[in-house]
Amino acid sequence: MITLLLGLFIILYAMSNIDMDKYTATVNTFGDIFGSSGNIKTIKSTPDYNQNFKSAPSLMESLERVITENGYGAAVKLIQNERGITVSILDDILFASGKAELGVGSKNVLNKLSNVIRTIPNDLRIEGHTDNVPISSHTYSSNWHLSVARATNTAYYLMTEERIPQGRVSVVGYSENKPVAPNDSPEGRAQNRRVDIVILNK
Repeated sequence: MITLLLGLFIILYAMSNIDMDKYTATVNTFGDIFGSSGNIKTIKSTPDYNQNFKSAPSLMESLERVITENGYGAAVKLIQNERGITVSILDDILFASGKAELGVGSKNVLNKLSNVIRTIPNDLRIEGHTDNVPISSHTYSSNWHLSVARATNTAYYLMTEERIPQGRVSVVGYSENKPVAPNDSPEGRAQNRRVDIVILNK
């Protein structure tokens, strides 16, 4: 009985520490003493951002289906990385040149995408981007102001018209500071003028 109690107290002491290697060794040792194998296998998991999207493949497939069926392939791109899934929308499908007001066509694009995004609980980060050509406008004194306004108007539409909860949505403006292509050609600058809807990993 004394031996059993001693074994119990030692195991309880080992459990109070987070060193799983010592705990495993202790349990296995007393398993041998008490005639039981007592072997414990520890499983070490490696980080995998895909586990944050329980249905990441189906989410990607649903978004891709919306893009393909509506002919958005030239203007809407999908990127999946450690942050989550980014829906990158070129500015000319959402806004007129130098403007931040959403038009009827742009609202239709966001509506189609929101039908998928609304079905998941993940937070959204709306990011505005521009090229490096200085803006000449009485409304926006810099590209940064324009990028923030576009991101804000996109986010506000998603919250008010597409019923995305406000607590899930944040906004940031990057201006020309995070290009995805060189700004040395019209094609490159066009790729950099975009709004990204980032579906963040949980």
